[in-house]
Parts: sequence; C-alpha cells; structure tokens
Amino acid sequence: MKPLLCAALLGFLATVLAAPGPEKVKWCVKSDAELQKCLALAAAAPAFSCVKKDNTIDCIIAIKDGNADAITLDGGDIFTAGLNNYNLQPIIAEDYGVSSDTCYYAVAVVKKGSGFNIKDLRGKKSCHTGLGKSAGWNIPIGTLLSMNIIEWAGIEDKPVEEAVSDFFQSSCAPGAGTGSKLCELCKGDCSRSHKEPYYDYAGAFQCLVDGVGDVAFVKHLTVPDSEKSNYELLCKDNTRAPVDNYKTCNLARVPAHAVVTRKDAQLAELIWTSLEGVQGFNLFSSEGYASKNLMFKDSTVKLVRLPPKTDSFLYLGAEYMSIVRSLKKEQTPGTTSSAIKWCTVSRAETAKCDTWSINTVDKVNGGNAAIECQEAPTVDECLIKIMRKEADAMAVDGGQVYTAGKCGLVPAMVEQYDEGLCGSSEAKASSYYAVAVVKKSSGLTWEGLKGKKSCHTGIGRTAGWNIPMGLIYEQTKDCDFTKFFSSGCAPGADPNSPFCSQCAGSGKAVGDESKCKASADEQYYGYAGAFRCLVQDAGDVAFIKHTTVAENSDGVSSPAWATNVKSSDYQLICPGKAPMEITEYESCHLARVPAHAVVTRPESRSEVIRILQEQQAKFGTSVSDPSFKMFQSDQGKNLLFKDSTKCLQEVEAGKSYEQFLGSEYTTAMSSLRHCSQTTPDLEKSCTFHSCQQA
Repeated sequence: MKPLLCAALLGFLATVLAAPGPEKVKWCVKSDAELQKCLALAAAAPAFSCVKKDNTIDCIIAIKDGNADAITLDGGDIFTAGLNNYNLQPIIAEDYGVSSDTCYYAVAVVKKGSGFNIKDLRGKKSCHTGLGKSAGWNIPIGTLLSMNIIEWAGIEDKPVEEAVSDFFQSSCAPGAGTGSKLCELCKGDCSRSHKEPYYDYAGAFQCLVDGVGDVAFVKHLTVPDSEKSNYELLCKDNTRAPVDNYKTCNLARVPAHAVVTRKDAQLAELIWTSLEGVQGFNLFSSEGYASKNLMFKDSTVKLVRLPPKTDSFLYLGAEYMSIVRSLKKEQTPGTTSSAIKWCTVSRAETAKCDTWSINTVDKVNGGNAAIECQEAPTVDECLIKIMRKEADAMAVDGGQVYTAGKCGLVPAMVEQYDEGLCGSSEAKASSYYAVAVVKKSSGLTWEGLKGKKSCHTGIGRTAGWNIPMGLIYEQTKDCDFTKFFSSGCAPGADPNSPFCSQCAGSGKAVGDESKCKASADEQYYGYAGAFRCLVQDAGDVAFIKHTTVAENSDGVSSPAWATNVKSSDYQLICPGKAPMEITEYESCHLARVPAHAVVTRPESRSEVIRILQEQQAKFGTSVSDPSFKMFQSDQGKNLLFKDSTKCLQEVEAGKSYEQFLGSEYTTAMSSLRHCSQTTPDLEKSCTFHSCQQA
C-alpha cells in the first residue's frame, strides 16, 4: 500500500502546487521520480509548480492547452511538438560542455569482443531509449535504412516498426506498445517513461549491460567512465572504435534536448528568468531520486537561451528533419510537382510570378506549370520556406546570400547585367563596387571619418551599411557606431537614433512619418538618396555603389535635385589610400560585391538551374516578343529579378556562398556579425549550434 499512498500524495501535492496564478512556471513531469525532483525544485524556487502526466504526448497537449508551461524534450519529441496541431517551440537548449556544446552524438554501443559490426546487425537483439527518440530510434533506424542495412519499401508496404521488428531478433523500444515484438526485451511495461527500467539512455545501456541486448543505441556520454574499457562503438564504415572516439565513430551529431513551450514571448521570458534564478538546487542532478536524467539530462553543464523565433525546424536543422520525414515517409508539401516554387515578398511580386506561372503551363502535356508561386512577408521568411522545401528558389542580394549560406542554402545562378557577357560560360559574374564618396572641398580621408556625419542607403544594405560598418568595426571593435559617427541618415534605424537625425523624410511637414523609413518615401533612402544626403550637406560621406554619382550628376537624365551637381566635385576615399577620382573605383573601393543571386537547397541546385535556363530561353531579354518578360517589371521596380538583368548565369558547382561573395565582403560581414544587433534572427537561429546543418 505504501507506494500507492506515496504516489497518491505526490499527485495531490502536484495538483495543489500547480494551482497558483500565472507567475508560476508549470513544469510537466512524467514519473513519480521526476515529480519528486520537481517538488523539491518548487520548494527551493517558488517560481515553479509541477504537473504530472503519464507520457510525453500528454505533456505536449497539456502545454498546448495551457495546463502546463514547459518540458525538456529530445529532438524526436521536439519535432512532434512543433507540428501544426501542437505548435510548440524550443526556447532553451541544454549545453553539455566542451565535448559537444549544444549537440550530442548518437552512437551504437556494443560489448567489447562481441564480434560483429554495423552491417551484421540483422538477427541481433537491440536496446533503444524509446520509440521516436533521437539517439535511440530516429538516428539509428534512419541510418540503417539509408545504408540499406534495413530494407523498407515504405509505409504503403508496412509500418517502419514492423520492418525493424523483422530485422532484429527482438528489442526493447519503450513506447512501441505491449504485445509488439519491439517490447519483448523490456523489463517493465514498455512505456516511454521511467516506469520502464530500460527506458532512456541509462535504461537502454542497462539493457546491454544485463546481457539482454547485443547493441544499445544511446548518446555518446551514456557509458560511465569506469566501464568504458568494456565497451566499443560501431562505426558506419563497418569497423569498431573505443567509446571515447565518438567524434569520428558515430551515427550522427544531433541537437541537444531543449525546453519547449507555447509560442509566447512573455512566457518564454518567465521560464528563462525563473530557471536563471534557481539557487541552492542542482537542476542537472538526479541523485537521490532513484532514477536518472530527471527534468534535465544529468550531463547538462548549463542552459543556453535560443535566439528569438527559433522554431523546431530551425533548431533541429534540415538534415535531422529529413531523417525524421524519411522514417515517417511523410510527403513534403509540393514534392509531387516537377515545378520549381518561386518565393515572392510582395503583392506586386506575386502578381508578376502568377503571370510567369500561367505562361509556363504545358498545354500539350497535361497542363503542368514549370513555375509555381509561394508568398511570404519577408525575404527571411522566404528563406525558411526554401529550407523547409515549401519553396525552392528566389533571387536575393549579397547580404541575404550571406544569411542564406549560413542556413545551408547555396547560390545557383547569378544575375548578369552586361548583355555582351551573356553568351559566354567563362564570363566574369556581374558585380559592383561599394564605395565611400566625399566632397573634394571637404579634404576628408578614410582615416579622418570619426566624428563626421554619414549617409547610408539603409540599415542592413550591402554597400550602404554592411560593408562600411563591417570595416569600421574591424578598426574600432566597438558595436556602438554612434560613437564613431556624430549623426547621419541610415533609413531603417531606430527613429530616436542619431542615424535618423539627418534624414529628410518626404520633405513635407515637421513630424513627417516618412522620416528615416526604409522606403522610397524617405528622400535619402537607397543609392541616389544617400548621395543626395551628401549633396545637400546632411552628411560628410555617402556609402553607395560605384555608378551612383555618374547616374545622378552632370545633367545626364539626373533627377531634379541633382540638376547642378558636377561629378568632378566629388571623390572616393578608402582605407590606407589618398582620395581618388570618382572614376577610379577599381583602385579605391571598400569591397567588390557580386550581383544578386538565385539561392536554393544544395540538392535542388541542378534542377533549379535547368528550369531557369529553359525559362530565360523563352522569356529572357533576347526573345523578341515574349508573352512574359522575366527581367521587366510593369507593376513596380526590380520584381523577382533586377530590371537591369540581361540573363542569369550558372554559379560554378561546389562554389560556397563565401567564395561567391568574395573575401572582402565575407570579411566585412563576419566583422559586422560580432555586433549581434546587426544579425538577422534567422541567421542567429541557423548558426546557434554547429550540428544544425552539419
């Protein structure tokens, strides 16, 4: 009776402690041992209360419904929690220290001298941490399937669990369901909870220690130091290695366990500050609770907050997501179509894309279009769609190529603005120079810029911000650029910033809402706007592209404000050199930057190139009277592609985004990225830990 009374009392206490108002973080637990630890935490840190559920999925549902707030999950469960019907997100990752940081290695552990390798696993007995868990199921089964060691025709043939049952002689995979062959080796009820002694890492390893199984699929830190000499790892090259050689002998490197909650910024902040505020209690120890890895993994060294807007896909990474999908044989949206899905970021772009799509319909062969359109509110949202395979491609500028590259995408084609170079496969890719322009009368040099006023095309723009500010950070190592320039106009900056004080707005009344907006409503926005800022003495230096002065001076089709502007009154400045004439940009520039490029996933590169080459043969500039023009915009400017594009040219296969952008640009960008406020949230999520795209 005592255990039952204890469990009932614990359950009652959990309910009582879960009751208080919204300032308490309701932590979801799945066993009596975990509840004991949670109650001890709640006693030490009143910011917490405890909610007990029978299993992980019940905890996920409780969090979705607001009956609980948080739980720490492994990658497979983070995937489930992120599905549309639950819509939870990871907010805090476990960090396991120098051995792996916020990643860990999935390994196959065997007894030394047991005499078989990974390709000999058929007919052996297997120990798994739990059905659908990363190291214990998704990674090993996904790996064995991809290596054709386990044969499976897909869900239409039979469930993957049945294929695994047929492959191993018997198993313990907690969560498989009593009566399943995958539960034959389990010691308890085969549930995905600590009620099953062979559940989780320690349990799966114990299954091997007890001689019940021949192989245990666990994480690299599972085998205790005192026992390492008795065990080995199975490597994918069909050899074995010592347990400590997990960096070169593993099945995959996967993201750490993470705390998940509802998509609510205030709740995420409460959970983080509550965990940060815990004192006098070891979150990462399960000593005294008759179990291991309770609430957090015992191997955790610290917790790390994830970048804002990180969802399950961005946290787990494309490689892991593809393994999970292969196990579920899920159809990725749109995979049945042979079209490439182009991503657009405005109504005008979508309208042009729709016209393009209609003109690609193959009326002869069943009415399929070669181009389909996907819309997103921003370029970064489009990049996420491409990563998720919900879209395939879009053309972006250099700064966005940098972010896309950090997220595992590649440049496939580049815009060429010189028609004479379109026929040559050896042609130099189009590029432009980012330059710094001053009035000759100012006597300014690059080294004398500190304390002056600056004119920028816009925050985050390549020539107007990323390049010059990256170089300035390299000199000063200070992210507060208001200490370098006294004031200026950088459209898109905080309205209260000195970088908005010199902006002109629309030129209408005082209190103009257009002032410092990153749009054409701000007179000093863009290349011409930044030069105008210099011309009209709102700034001492303008960061623009090398053609801007010529395009807005000497009366050659110049706008009204530039009617009397003479290019000979301006000059270029650059680090370590004397000022030079405007025409000397090849010798005096801040960086040479490649043209806009089409980005896509590495595996889609050749297909995107093939279809785009077909499309420009039909709708490019060389076609005399096409029904649609790829490089012409009727409802705006530079829609889908820059209007000055003459053709698209293939980016050499295997060329990385760094090689494409060039060393000057990547050096400036990596310098600027030391300033976290200049890094887009998407890029922060993609680079948070090293195993996402590895």
